[in-house]
Amino acid sequence: MAKNILILTLVVAASMVVCSRSLAAGPDGYAIGADLSFLKQAESQGIVFKDAGESKAALVIFSEHGYNWVRLRLFHAPSDLPNDLTYTIALAREARRLGFKFLLDLHYSDTWADPARQTIPAAWAGKTHQQLVSTVYSYSRDTIDAFRQAGVMPDMVQPGNEITAGLLWPDGKLPGNWSNFIDLLQAAISGITAGSPEGMRPRIMIHIDRGGDKGATRSFFDRLLAEHVPFDVIGQSYYPWWHGSLKRLSENLRFMAKTYDKDIIVVETAYNWQPTEYKGKPAPWPETPGGQKDFLEAVNRAVLNTPNGRGAGVFWWEPAVAGPLRSRGFFDPDGNALPVIHVFDRPAGRAVVQGSFSAR
Repeated sequence: MAKNILILTLVVAASMVVCSRSLAAGPDGYAIGADLSFLKQAESQGIVFKDAGESKAALVIFSEHGYNWVRLRLFHAPSDLPNDLTYTIALAREARRLGFKFLLDLHYSDTWADPARQTIPAAWAGKTHQQLVSTVYSYSRDTIDAFRQAGVMPDMVQPGNEITAGLLWPDGKLPGNWSNFIDLLQAAISGITAGSPEGMRPRIMIHIDRGGDKGATRSFFDRLLAEHVPFDVIGQSYYPWWHGSLKRLSENLRFMAKTYDKDIIVVETAYNWQPTEYKGKPAPWPETPGGQKDFLEAVNRAVLNTPNGRGAGVFWWEPAVAGPLRSRGFFDPDGNALPVIHVFDRPAGRAVVQGSFSAR
C-alpha cells in the first residue's frame, strides 16, 4: 500500500498544474472568506442574525456583503462538536446553493487540531506507522468521494489544520518525526487526489500558524519543498495577540511570495469588538466595533499588497457564533451586524486595495 501511495504521490506532483482547479473566486480571483463551521448549529439553536435590522440567513448576509468562499472543518468522529461528515455536507450544500466556493479543513482528529494538540482519532489508536499511512490515504479518498457524490466537491482542501507541529501525534509529531509526518501528509494529498474526479482535484493548501514568524515559516516550507510535497497554496493564521504586529505579517507575506512563488491566503484571522485580549495593556487597534473593522481592512490591505499578485485572500474565523467566541464575531448579542460586515461591500475587496497599511 505504501508503495502505491508513493507512486500516486509522484503522479500528483507531476500533474499539479493541469489537475488543479482555478482559485478564482470572483472577477479578479480574490478569496473573501469566512470559516462558518458553527453556523448551522447556531441557527438550529435559534440564533438569529440581522443586517440593518432585518433577520436573514447568515449565509445570505455574507453573500450580500461580498463574501465568496466558506471554510468548513471536518472532524473524524466528534463526540461533543457538530462537525461530522453529515453536518458538513449539509452546510456545504447550503453555501453552494448561494454560489460560495468551498474550502474543506480536514482535522484528522475527533476534536480540535492545532499547534497544541494533534490528537489521533480514537478509531485509529494503536495502529503502526504504515497502518496509519494507509488509513490516512483511504480516509482522505473516501471523504472527498463523499463530497463528490453529494454534489459539493470542495474547491480547495487543507490536509490538516495548523500543522506546524505535525499530524496525528505521536506518530507524526514535529520536530522529532519529520519522516513520519511527510509520509502522512503525502498519503493525505494522494488520497484527496484519488477521491477526486479525473482532472478536477481541489487545490491543496498547507496551513500553518506562523503569520508573523518569517523564520518558522521558512524552516517549515523549506523542508516541505525539499521533501517534494505537492501543494498549491500557503495558508497562514494571523491573530495579532499571538502572532505579532501587522508589520511582521506583511514582511512574512513578502518573504513567502518572493521565495516560494505560490498563492498565499490568511486563512484564519479575527479581532474582538469588545475588550477581550488586550485588557489592561495597549492594543494595536481598539477592541471596539470600529477597531475590529479597521483591523480587517488593514489585514486585507497587507494581503492585497503582497508582491507578484500572490496575496490570494483572507478568511475570518467564525464570524457567526454565539457564546464566548461572539466577541470575535460580526454580530452583537442581539444578532445585529457590526460595522466589520461592510469591509468588502465593493467588489472583491478592492475597497481597501489602495494605500499603505499602518505598521502596528
